[in-house]
Amino acid sequence: MSDTYFYQPKSGHGLPHDPFKSIIGPRPIGWISSQDKNGVLNLAPYSFFNAFADNPPIIAFGSVGWKDSVQNIKDTGEFCWNLATRPLAEQMNQSCAGVPPEVDEFELAGLTPQSSEVISVPYVAETPVAFECRLTQLIQLQTAQGEEMPNWVIFGEVVGVHIQQAYLKDGIYQTAAAQPIMRAGGPASYYGITGDDEFLMYRPGMAPE
Repeated sequence: MSDTYFYQPKSGHGLPHDPFKSIIGPRPIGWISSQDKNGVLNLAPYSFFNAFADNPPIIAFGSVGWKDSVQNIKDTGEFCWNLATRPLAEQMNQSCAGVPPEVDEFELAGLTPQSSEVISVPYVAETPVAFECRLTQLIQLQTAQGEEMPNWVIFGEVVGVHIQQAYLKDGIYQTAAAQPIMRAGGPASYYGITGDDEFLMYRPGMAPE
């Protein structure tokens, strides 16, 4: 008998909770601010998020369903990514409430919209880090059989970066000091980062002398 649990996703996982998002995790949170063509603000967290290039910097988030954020970004070509942190966890969670498009999640979550420098969409003033982004690609996902899925990936080029000075030490950004939080796979599981989790491992041939 094999000691490996195997399943084919198309047939179901047969477990109490889908393990996929627990295995690919913790996942950074795409806390995305956008606005519609009339200037109505939107703020929503997405757990399918990451960075994919650094020159120029490109980030992307995935949306299950055509959400307000996707429509806004398609219409305006702009959005901001805001770092979700432990002190802002409750506000981040509040911003994912299922509310009508005309509801401003900044106001709903008690957060302050801060004007951006390059784009028209504001970012969360309370966050330690924010990226101003311009849309580069909006892609609908497909299955291996070429069938369209109700999932979209939004790619954006980072055209402006805001970092609170307190998180720069000798010019180096202090990841753990900002207390970023990440989504795990359970119904309500999140993780944080602490300095105790850090370890150093240089690439072969790149270790400092």
